Amino acid sequence: MTKISEDLMLSNYQAKTKQTGNNILGKDDFLKILITQLQNQDPTSPMQDREFIAQMASFSSLEQMTNMNQTMQQFLTFQTEASLLQQSQMIGKHVTYETETVDSEGNKKIEEKEAVVKSVLFEKGSVQLELSDGTKITSFQVIKISDQAK
Repeated sequence: MTKISEDLMLSNYQAKTKQTGNNILGKDDFLKILITQLQNQDPTSPMQDREFIAQMASFSSLEQMTNMNQTMQQFLTFQTEASLLQQSQMIGKHVTYETETVDSEGNKKIEEKEAVVKSVLFEKGSVQLELSDGTKITSFQVIKISDQAK
């Protein structure tokens, strides 16, 4: 008779936790180190005022950089959303765009193509226009926009 290992039982399953691998000290870590240093300093030779002020200035700078990073992340999110909304005005428009192709001899050349914008999506870190033929392009490739085909 085959025996099922207890390791395979649901009650023994341990979900894998995602590890970020972030080895960078944050502002909370810096503050803990500073407090530990103050608690464990030699009473006969306390930290000099200049050293303490320098460490506090470093802590303040670290906190401001952290706040600025969070603000920049929010700004980038808003910019992406704004770009997506702005590009949505292109839906239903006829566009002429440039695309790079390679001929039979291996030479690169720029071709102009035309299509109607079917949808706008955020993909691969940028806003993409999906065309009626299924092609996806960026707005940087568009050289002409019109309401309807010729």
